Parts: sequence; C-alpha cells; structure tokens
Amino acid sequence: MNNLYGRPSAAELVAAVAEFLDTEVRDSETVAAAVRFQARVAANALRMVERELLSSGTSAAEEALADIGFSDEGALVAAIRAGELDDRAEDVTACLQVLVRQRLAAAHPGYDEP
Repeated sequence: MNNLYGRPSAAELVAAVAEFLDTEVRDSETVAAAVRFQARVAANALRMVERELLSSGTSAAEEALADIGFSDEGALVAAIRAGELDDRAEDVTACLQVLVRQRLAAAHPGYDEP
C-alpha cells in the first residue's frame, strides 16, 4: 500500500493502539473487568480496521458485484428485494458467498478455512 504520509502508516497506528489495549489495558489487574472487556472489543475492532487498511486494490467483493452488474451492496440488495434477480440465483449466490467470505476475512481471519 502506498503511504503518502510516511511512517507510521494508518495501519501501523491502528495496530499500535490495538496492541496497547491488549497488553496495557486488558492485561492490567488494576483495571475493572468491564473496562478490560471493552478494551478487548476495541482491540478486535481496530484489528479489523487494520486488515481492511492493509488490503489493497479492488477487493474480491467489488469484483463480484461488478460481475453481476452492481457497483455496491445497496444496489444489489435493492435488486434482490425488487425480485429483479430471481432468474439469476446462481450468480447472486456466488456473489453473496464472496461478500460473506470477505467480511469473515476481516472480522475472523481463518474462520472459513478447513
């Protein structure tokens, strides 16, 4: 990924904050349990953002949407609701599988691997 602003990159900054939350906040015995839990949630969210920042180029989801003639998920959803794609069930299913896999890759890396 080309970084216009030098180092640290946005992904590196996000990773550093996530690491701080995981090590200094979450592992601290002086921090309340509820705050440690919230630190874990925040660190996980930051790691998702980091993975998205590190992905480069056109995503598989964007390509899958374009393959069936849509520029974004909202347009696809509207077409599905309107019944415009009832005769293209295989294409829609393939596209939706790509969209779900990409979300899983960001939220839970390795989840869809055997």
